[in-house]
Amino acid sequence: MRWIMRITAALLILGLSACATIDGIGQDISSGARTVQDML
Repeated sequence: MRWIMRITAALLILGLSACATIDGIGQDISSGARTVQDML
């Protein structure tokens, strides 16, 4: 039973980190688009 808990915890951590990186990429894209608009 313990290994099931470990796998579940690992999947949760992976999912959270994946969501964080996706959010960061989205913020980078939006801020980059803003700087491009400011330059134009």
